[in-house]
Formats: sequence, structure tokens, C-alpha cells
Amino acid sequence: MAQESGGVGNAPVALLLIDVINDLEWDGGEQILPQAREMAEKLSALKQRCREHGIPAIYVNDNFGQWQSDFRRLVEHVLQDGVRGEYIARHLAPADDDYFVLKPLHSGFYQTTLSTLLDHLETTTLIIAGMATDYCVLFTGADAYMRGFKIHVPPDCCAANRAGYHEQALALMARVLKADLTPSDELDLDSLAESDRAERASVGGEGA
Repeated sequence: MAQESGGVGNAPVALLLIDVINDLEWDGGEQILPQAREMAEKLSALKQRCREHGIPAIYVNDNFGQWQSDFRRLVEHVLQDGVRGEYIARHLAPADDDYFVLKPLHSGFYQTTLSTLLDHLETTTLIIAGMATDYCVLFTGADAYMRGFKIHVPPDCCAANRAGYHEQALALMARVLKADLTPSDELDLDSLAESDRAERASVGGEGA
């Protein structure tokens, strides 16, 4: 059964897209580009599946030091200014009803409103994807784990500068953060939501 979208308490599962709106015009940006292009195609398909199941997409994006900018202007820049990251942004451009959070550093939770938003949505399970696997995805996953979230990190929906860094970070998240590494096209989105509901019902029954 698909979830209904919108409203408090209707999003036990949420998709976090980490730094996917990114011009990649920085030292080493060319190294991540090939893997990022493959990631964008897989993540775009996953995002569409999530939308069909009522799972909200939350863009958690670095402001890249542009303190006088905002997320919409960042999207316009990456789509219109002929930058390396345009291909990724065209596949993953946000819809009007997607959420977004700007972050100043690696973790999506550090000095942001992400925790407040997830509390509002009553989210307990996170699908974390984006760039870079060994930096912002890893740091966001660690903070999510410490806050008690269940974590899914589909390997084909993340990218790093080097394949070795990508694999090392995934192995670390699986071992330390108990992250599920099921590939995106094998994720059973219905089961994720139903498992969350069953667990809530069980906890509620025990406390009754």
C-alpha cells in the first residue's frame, strides 16, 4: 500500500538528497563527475518511485559559502551557467512540493532545521543518497544514526571522487551505523513504510 503524501505523520520514510544540486566547479570536481552522472540516473528513478509511494524528497544542500544566496538561486545557477554539475541537476531538479534544507558544513543535521522537519513529518526511516559518499553522506548518516533513525544508503545512488573511497565509506556505514545497502531498484518502499507502522503499533500496544 502506498503512503498518502503531505501532512504531519504521513511520512515515516523520507528520501534525503545530499548535495546533488552542485556545480562541481571545485578542485577535484571533475573526478567525481563520471560516478555522479551514473548516480543521477539511478537516483532520479528512485526519487520518482518514492513520489509514487508518498515518500517525500528533502534536498539537503551545502550553500557553498554563498550566504546571501538561497536554494532556488543555486538551482538556477547549476542549470543555466554551463557548469559541470548541470547533467546531475537536470536529472534531479527539485519539484515545487519537495523540501529543502541548506547546510553550512558536512552533516545535514549540523546547524540546520532538518531535525525539526523530520519531527514534523514523524519520520523514523531515512534513505540517504547523494555526494560525496565519504563526506557529506557519511557525516549525515552518522548524525542520523545517533538520533535513532533507521538508515538505508543505496550504493548506486551515491558518488565519491574515487571508487575506493565510495566502497570504504559504504562498508563503514554498514558496520558502524547499521545502514542497509540494498541497491535502489531492489528497495521495497512499501515494506519500509509497513515495517515502520508495524513497529509503532507494537510499541503503542506495549505501552497500553
